[in-house]
This record gives sequence, structure tokens and C-alpha cells, in this order.
Amino acid sequence: MTDGAAGEVRRARGAAELLRQVGLLSDGPVRWGAPVRSARPGVFLVEMAAPLPRAPIDISRIGTWIDRVPTLRLDGERPTGKDLAARLSAFWLPDQVVLYVGSTPDSIGRRVAELESTPLGEPAVGEDGRWLGALRGLEQARVWWADTDAPEEYADAILGAFAEGVAPASVEALHDPTVVVPFANTSTPSGLQREHGITGDAMAAPPPAPAPRRVVTLPPGNAVSSEQSMAPRGRATGGASRTRVSGGTPSGGGAAGIGPTGRAVSRTAASRTAVPTSSAARPSAPARGRSPASTTAGSSASRSAPGARRVSAKAIANAAPPPGRQPEAVHVTADGLAQLQQELDELVNVRRPEIIARVRAARELGDLSENADYEAARKEQSFAEGRIAQLEAMIRNASIIEAPSGGSHVELGSTVVVESAEGEETFTIVGSSEARPSEGRISNTSPLGQALLGHRPGDDVVVRAPAGDRHFTIRELR
Repeated sequence: MTDGAAGEVRRARGAAELLRQVGLLSDGPVRWGAPVRSARPGVFLVEMAAPLPRAPIDISRIGTWIDRVPTLRLDGERPTGKDLAARLSAFWLPDQVVLYVGSTPDSIGRRVAELESTPLGEPAVGEDGRWLGALRGLEQARVWWADTDAPEEYADAILGAFAEGVAPASVEALHDPTVVVPFANTSTPSGLQREHGITGDAMAAPPPAPAPRRVVTLPPGNAVSSEQSMAPRGRATGGASRTRVSGGTPSGGGAAGIGPTGRAVSRTAASRTAVPTSSAARPSAPARGRSPASTTAGSSASRSAPGARRVSAKAIANAAPPPGRQPEAVHVTADGLAQLQQELDELVNVRRPEIIARVRAARELGDLSENADYEAARKEQSFAEGRIAQLEAMIRNASIIEAPSGGSHVELGSTVVVESAEGEETFTIVGSSEARPSEGRISNTSPLGQALLGHRPGDDVVVRAPAGDRHFTIRELR
């Protein structure tokens, strides 16, 4: 499309082209309604096969939307279906094929499925993208996506590239020409909001239903071992009812119960060995962030959890991280952690936007197969994203080293004066992320660092190396 005033040629940019323009490798497409097979964070785009001169608004869906949501208002007034359809049509771009640019920090596949399955007016995860439900013929649309750990930044860059391809005449015809985004985008990751005048357009999410409780009545022959777990009312079972053993004493009311072998056992011992019979007495699933091993079936906290469900040993084993996969603590000093955070901030807020802009500029130069600038920018982008992921993991698993004062033995954070055949040297024991051997900061995992740990002034330390053993004598701790 050519703008007569400026003589500038504008053309519709498809989803795959927009993804390439910001340096992302596109995946797809799949038809709208088909599963998007990505559980990673990233961006996704919904596009039509060709531009349409008018918005394909489904007026029957608009009417259902208004009927379903009594709070819906257009410029503060209750709208008619015709008025609401006209307002949506005022955001249509007749020269574009991309209908929506979305991003998610979780699963792309799940976010797209939520958009596809949520009718107009129903509570949704987010406001953006709802207008897709007003269109007919959406089953012919396609979804493209790209995995990335920086979804918001890339979505913003894609929206910028999209706006550059919209003809000025189309922009001027918009109800709000100040924010140029695809039809179903009502805002941008950077915080820009479209002035569309539609408010109260979704019903409030219903309150979560209470967890179901189930009481199991056991046959008399199996009641003995079960009753021994029942505590008196007001104890940790949350008011579990007491059951009387035929011919015996209530398990929660007397000094003793009947054990599985028929012998009397104390109430305490019985409560340790019994099997709960009601949901109030069952162990709850391990809380998020806690090791399954730390949540035991016998703990009062587990038994009192409302709506708790019984968890099998197999389920607990499956929930536990596989051996050897637990994240290792990253030992850093407070200064070292501050340096890591400063580097991450620089990469995320300065370097990443600069690299995205470079990739985009290099992409516009032409043939990618002979574009050295593009290849260099992509390599820099790959390195930066890898370093960002590494820094985020290090900060997440950081364990602060507190410098010991006047300690009796070498530990993390200690400054050690040692003497060897080469003379006297001073080392500070730090985590591997802060190791600078040339500055006397050695890692606790290095051969010398490992050898020094735990020793005291006066101790002789031997470090075995391929070139031969080296002997050090600890003279002082600082």
C-alpha cells in the first residue's frame, strides 16, 4: 500500500516475518483451535490468511456478550449490539493480517488454549486478546509462536515492527490513533492503553469452591486399627468424630485403646500407628516450596488441613525432584550478590533492548544468508540471553557468605595468610562465582581452597597437583 502524501510503500507483515524481524525463530503455524505444542514462555501471533476490508464482527456473539454481562458499558452507557460492534470495528486495520500479538511468562500452549476456550464476557486470565472472540471465521486463522525467556520485551519489539507497516491512512481512521497495535491488543507490555471506552466487559470470577470432604465408614471388622487414630475433639484432627469400639472404650475418650493384636495400647502409641478414616485426618500433599520428606502423615499440621487429601507414597516419590537435580547453593558475599544483580539489570534493561534493535536493523538490510551484521547480532543475542538465564539462576539460589570475625578455622569468607616455598601469600575463600585468583580470591571448590577449609593457624596443608605436591603453612586468619 502506498501513502500518497509521502510516497511511502507500506505492506502487511505476516506473523513469521515479524518474528524474524526481531530475531526470533518462528514455530508453527497451526490452525486456531489446534494445540500449540510449547510449554515454554514466549510470544505468539494470531493472523488471517489475507487482509479484510471490514472487521468480520459476529453480531450474535456481541448480543450474547451484552446479555451475559450486565455491567458492560460503552462510554459509560449500556450499549446496543450495533453500537458495540461499531466501536470494535473502529479498531480494525484493513491492510493487516495479524490480529493479535501475545506473550506469556509461563506456557504458550496453555495461554493460547485459554484464549480459544474463553467466550466473550467470561472471566479470563487477562484483558488482552478478548476481542478475538467477537470475530467470525476465526477457525481459519493461524497461530505462530517463538520460545523466549524475555516474552514482554520481544512482544514490545514485535508491536513496534507491526506499527511500522501500517499505512498512515489506516492509522488516522482508528478510534484511537495514538496506539497502533493489532485489532485484539488493547494494551502493550510497556503500559500503553487503548482508549476504547468499553468497561465492565467481563463477569467477576466465581469464588473457589470449597474442597470436598469425604467420610469413610469402615466395616466393624476393620474399625479397630482405624479408631486408634481418632483424637478427642479440639485436637489437631480438626474435630474428627470419635468412634466407639464394640465392647471397648472410645479410642479418644479413655486412657487406652485396643491394638491390632487385641492388647491394650496407650492412646499416644495408638495415634502414631493408626490409619485416618476421614478427610480431616488425612495427610495433606506437600506444601509448595517444601520437601515432601518434611510433610509427614503423622504431623498435626497435615491432619488439620481443611479439605486435605490422602497422598500415596508413590505420589510423594513422583513429586520429589529426581536425585542430583536439586539446585546447588551459589555462595556469594553481599558485595558479590550486588554485583550479580547489577550485571543482570544492565543486561535486561540496557543490553537486551539494544541487541533487539540491532537484530531488527540488520534484518532490514536484506538477504540473511550473506548478512554478517545479522549473524553477529544473533550470536550476541544468544550469549546475552544465556548469561541472563545464568545470572537469574545464581541470584535465585544465592547463599550469602558472612565474613567470619576472629574464627578459629578456615571457612567460606575467611582471609588466610599462608607460607610456602614461594613466600607468604594472602587468600580470601569465596564462592566460585566471585573467584579472582589474580586478586587473591580463590574458590572454595579450587584445590587450594578445598585443602584450606577447616584447618587452623599452624596447620600444614598439602595440595596435590600434576606438577607435584605443594606445601602450605597457615600463619594467620583475618
